[in-house]
Amino acid sequence: MTDFVIIGCGYVGERLARRLHGRVTALVRTAARADELRAAGLDAHEVDLDTQGGGAGLPVDTAGRVLFYLAPPPGSGPHDPRLRGCLAALRGLPARVVYMSTTGVYGNAAGQDVDEERPPAPTTDRARARVDAEQAVRAFCGEAGVEWAILRVPGIYGPGRLPLERIRRGEPVISEAEAGPGNRIHVDDLVRVCVAAGTAAAAANRVYNVGDGNPASATTYFKAVARLAGLPEPPSVSRDEARQRMSPMAWSFLGDSRRVDTTRMHRELGVEIRYRDLDEGIRASLAEEGSDPTLSPRPGQSGV
Repeated sequence: MTDFVIIGCGYVGERLARRLHGRVTALVRTAARADELRAAGLDAHEVDLDTQGGGAGLPVDTAGRVLFYLAPPPGSGPHDPRLRGCLAALRGLPARVVYMSTTGVYGNAAGQDVDEERPPAPTTDRARARVDAEQAVRAFCGEAGVEWAILRVPGIYGPGRLPLERIRRGEPVISEAEAGPGNRIHVDDLVRVCVAAGTAAAAANRVYNVGDGNPASATTYFKAVARLAGLPEPPSVSRDEARQRMSPMAWSFLGDSRRVDTTRMHRELGVEIRYRDLDEGIRASLAEEGSDPTLSPRPGQSGV
């Protein structure tokens, strides 16, 4: 039976850990987060990857296990020393490393389709750091004879991860006529993809675009959340005005436009996406969020 290690057990990682049913060890940044996960019945350990230099060794054995690396890069710069330090500190070679990257590595494709053969062309340091991390994973695994899989993931939504507060604040969206295609995935579908990437023989040494196959724009998504949550529809503004009014971080997610081709994911991983219909995914998220008040985003939570 395969054992797993999750590094960066945040929003996605915790749901992945629950899906793996006790065969997983989680590594998180703070003692408080480790205590929280242990209280929920998970095997969790504290490790600060930013101070883990010198190959001191992680607090758990990684030999022969599937390693999911979900921790984000540091907040600035085009490189990911956090991931490189972690790879240097592994206690034993894993059987496979699954790295969660982002579709942002493709940059702006002006609404065109992008598949895994398209060379990365990142336009932000955040995306450049993801490309750097992908390269580090492939180099490490190639030298060590370890299998790898890279998941290029779009926007993630789900319970506790809907833009309800932004809608309540009346933040604008780009007018539908000027909004480009969007790419996203429900967290539970992403967890299914992660499991397949960690266990399927076909996933070894492959890059996968991830998504629900629905190219609805961010504007359509925000309006659907507002409608289904019973909130006022967000105001629409021109693309130029949106750029002036939005924070640089918010704009960085909307400025690039592309349509992510997920053919390889479906063909090789065999994952059935449950929430292809955006309304269905939002309704399920609202229902779970309403039934569990702990499903609000946690400030400063480490990991994805």
